[in-house]
Amino acid sequence: MKSTVAVCYILVALLPLMAVAGPLAYGICQTGCNAAVVACYTAGGATFGTVTAGVGVPAVIMGCNAALGVCMAGCVAAGFAPTL
Repeated sequence: MKSTVAVCYILVALLPLMAVAGPLAYGICQTGCNAAVVACYTAGGATFGTVTAGVGVPAVIMGCNAALGVCMAGCVAAGFAPTL
């Protein structure tokens, strides 16, 4: 029983060392997503961060928002990937 607890403590202590680049990859991925959505908004004739949700929002902007959501969800996988 004591050896199992010791192994768990060792694994928890070493876990951050095994996934050093995960958070960095997550941040880089989010930066890429944000750059893409700004370009998408610009192509749609809008400025990112100024359009509010509602009936009058153009379909292209709604598409940009949907693409941003998919991209950000993909960044979660990059954040949890154990890269060294």
